[in-house]
Amino acid sequence: MKKGLIALIVLAVIAIGIYQWAVGFNNTAVEHEADAKTAWSNVESSYQRRNDLIGNLVKTVQGAADFEKETLEGVIEARANATKTTIDAGNLTPEKMAAFQDAQSGLTGALSKLMVVVERYPELKANQNFLELQSQLEGTENRINVARDRFNEAVNVYDKHTTKFPGKLLAGLFGFDEMARYEAAAGSENAPDVDFDFK
Repeated sequence: MKKGLIALIVLAVIAIGIYQWAVGFNNTAVEHEADAKTAWSNVESSYQRRNDLIGNLVKTVQGAADFEKETLEGVIEARANATKTTIDAGNLTPEKMAAFQDAQSGLTGALSKLMVVVERYPELKANQNFLELQSQLEGTENRINVARDRFNEAVNVYDKHTTKFPGKLLAGLFGFDEMARYEAAAGSENAPDVDFDFK
């Protein structure tokens, strides 16, 4: 009888220990996942600020009498594509992240082309509103970079927690999947060719 009681107590202690470990793992994973989702929201917020600034920049540039229509339309179209490509923070798959990055890269490219073309328009380069918007865009690009880095750091903490053994065993049971990181756009490792020769 005593042996049966001791065995029952030992099993109860083991069960309580496993339960506490599982609850601790789950709660920590939930916290890390929430931190990563918040960091992603900050990335999207930074991109939204850039989109808003670009809208104002386009209006300012449209005021230049003979500004190149094709370049401006390229920026407007890229901005529209970037604003319609969003990701739910709870569904950060590699495929959706790649689509988001492609849309944002398209807007970055169109904006870069716009800034190069602006060099041909001294009245724009002297326009105080344009200069202020240009300065705010530069600051926003820095914010975007910081937000992306912070997102990747938060995802790294979450992924390490959910993929290291023995936590990996519970991650699958509780539905914690690996999150996609924000990666550099393809070709970004190469310095861009900028041609300022407008002959």
